[in-house]
Amino acid sequence: MDKTDLKKLSPVQLRHLIRQGKYTGQTSGLAAGYTQANLVILPKNLAYDFLLFTQRNPKPCPVLEVSDVGSRKLHHFAQDIDLANDFPKYRIYRQGKLVKEVTSIDSYWRADLVSFIIGCSFSFESELIAAGIEVRQITEGVNVPMYNTNIKLDPAGCFHGNMVVSMRPIPEEQVVTAVKVTAAMPRVHGAPIQISDPKKIGINDLLHPDYGDAVTIKAGEVPVFWPCGVTPQNVIMQTKPDFVITHAPGHMLITDIKNVSLKYQ
Repeated sequence: MDKTDLKKLSPVQLRHLIRQGKYTGQTSGLAAGYTQANLVILPKNLAYDFLLFTQRNPKPCPVLEVSDVGSRKLHHFAQDIDLANDFPKYRIYRQGKLVKEVTSIDSYWRADLVSFIIGCSFSFESELIAAGIEVRQITEGVNVPMYNTNIKLDPAGCFHGNMVVSMRPIPEEQVVTAVKVTAAMPRVHGAPIQISDPKKIGINDLLHPDYGDAVTIKAGEVPVFWPCGVTPQNVIMQTKPDFVITHAPGHMLITDIKNVSLKYQ
C-alpha cells in the first residue's frame, strides 16, 4: 500500500495495519487531523522520577497519558490499542545503549512496565498545512530532521540531559503564522523554541540531523525549531537506566483524538 492510500485510512485502520506488521514506516502525514504520540516505557521503579522529569520539562515532554502498570491499553487517547504492537517501530535501550530496533515488543513485555504517551509535533503539521504552510518532509516523503541541542533540561531523580528539537523550513513571511498555529497546541510541543539561528542552540550542520532525514531549505526560508519528543531518548542515553523501550524516531502512535481537542479554547 502506497502513502497516498495510507493517508485515506482512519487511525484504527492504521493501527491494525501496523499491528499486523504490514506498515513499519514513519507516520508523518498520516491520519491528518489526529494526534500522534511518542512513547517511553520503563519499569515502575523509575516511573515517578520520569513523570517528575516530564512535569519539569513540559515543552519537550508533554505527557498525554500514562498507562496502568503492566497494561498495554490506554483509557483516553485510543480504545482499540495494543501498546506492544501499534507503533511501527520500537527501540530497546539497555544501560543507555540502543541495542535493537523491532516492530513488536511482545517478547520484551513485563508486568512492571509503565507506558508514557507523549505529544508529538506531527500532530500540528495538518494545522500548518491548513494555514497554507508547506511541511517539507511530507512533501519530500521523508522523516522530519531532529537535532540534539545545548539546551539543558531540569533534572529529576536519575533523569537529566539536553533537549532534542525538530526542524521545519518556513518562508520568512509565514513564520508568524507558524508560531501562532503551533503555540495554540502546547500539548504537542507548542510554539518554536528557536527561529533562524541553529548555532545558538548548538546545531552546526543542518544537513546531518542526529535523527530523521535532512530536508531542502529554499531561498527565503528560515529553519524553525520545535521541542521534540525524542528528547527522552537523548536523556536515556545520558542517564543509562537498565532497561527502557521507546518508539523509533518518526514512528509514532496514531491516536483517536483529534488535534482540535488539544487546542486552546
